[in-house]
Amino acid sequence: MANTVLEKFSQLWDIWSYDYGVLCKGLEKVYDLSGDEKYFEYIKRLMDKFVDEDGNIRHYDKSLYNLDFINNGKTLLFLYNKTGEKKYAKAAHTLRDQLNSQPRISEGGFWHKKIYPYQMWLDGLYMAEPFYAEYINLFEAGKVFDDVLLQFKLIDKHSKDKNTHLLYHGYDESRKSFWADKNTGLSANFWGRSIGWYACALVDTLDYINNAWDKAVLIPMVSELAEALVRVQSEDKGVWYQVLDKSHKAGNFPEASCSCMFVYFLLKAIRLGYIDKTYLAYAKKGFYGIIREFIEVDENRLLNLKNTVFVSGLGGNTFRDGSYEYYISEPKQTNNLLGIGAFLMASSELEQTKN
Repeated sequence: MANTVLEKFSQLWDIWSYDYGVLCKGLEKVYDLSGDEKYFEYIKRLMDKFVDEDGNIRHYDKSLYNLDFINNGKTLLFLYNKTGEKKYAKAAHTLRDQLNSQPRISEGGFWHKKIYPYQMWLDGLYMAEPFYAEYINLFEAGKVFDDVLLQFKLIDKHSKDKNTHLLYHGYDESRKSFWADKNTGLSANFWGRSIGWYACALVDTLDYINNAWDKAVLIPMVSELAEALVRVQSEDKGVWYQVLDKSHKAGNFPEASCSCMFVYFLLKAIRLGYIDKTYLAYAKKGFYGIIREFIEVDENRLLNLKNTVFVSGLGGNTFRDGSYEYYISEPKQTNNLLGIGAFLMASSELEQTKN
């Protein structure tokens, strides 16, 4: 799949897109396992489209206060650690500075975007927190992780369903959004990829938390989520659906990106000892389900990843109301870059499985 990326996507669009950060994270893991420099060179060439020699980021606009813009910062830190080139550090400093003034709800949680006031989305945890925690380790020695952990605590407090332990996509503190429940502020459904973002955020942020008491905040969330996910895994297909708890409802469909994210989450959590090895059977069932359901080989022996939903959001336009009908109406894509990145992440974890 990594070779397919290099072949099919030698030229990518000129947008500072969070998709790139997911794709590059997957390629980074393939590079770490293989040592093949062609994967590193691809990552560097992609980021160098945006970062100039002075560390300025083309097409980045801090004034939008969009957490999606932070995600590529993980790749900037990877490149800085690998090359020592200061331009990557300077660009990372720019993204870190956005977090200093990112608007927040009253309890301290980051707004997902300036255009979505008083709203926290699960997506934002993946976009910001692993970068935030790694940045603290690299450049802010001695700084505590309280602000990073606060973001997870608030999502856990407000977005988690007490019965299923799944999490709702969005939370609006103001209760003013048309999609928000007037009592809870929550959106109405468990969107697969949003919980995938949350799952990946948990295990990736833990990589950079270096003390036991802070880890103890996040590890119970990992364990609880793992239990919740295997309960909604498709028994026959092994994968997960666009709306997680309604797999048998008309119109719902198996979705590639969240399935890859959940397999990655489970395998990494097992490898690092956050959850029991009994979950390995579910993770492997998920991975081989992904191969059966979503992977095809084309005439050039390159791979395609099918059925990644293009995008799903809340608000902005009135049709994004968080309803079941909305989520199942969003178009599916073949070879969506973030889906491919998640597949590479899951595959790389499977390569490291001991048994």
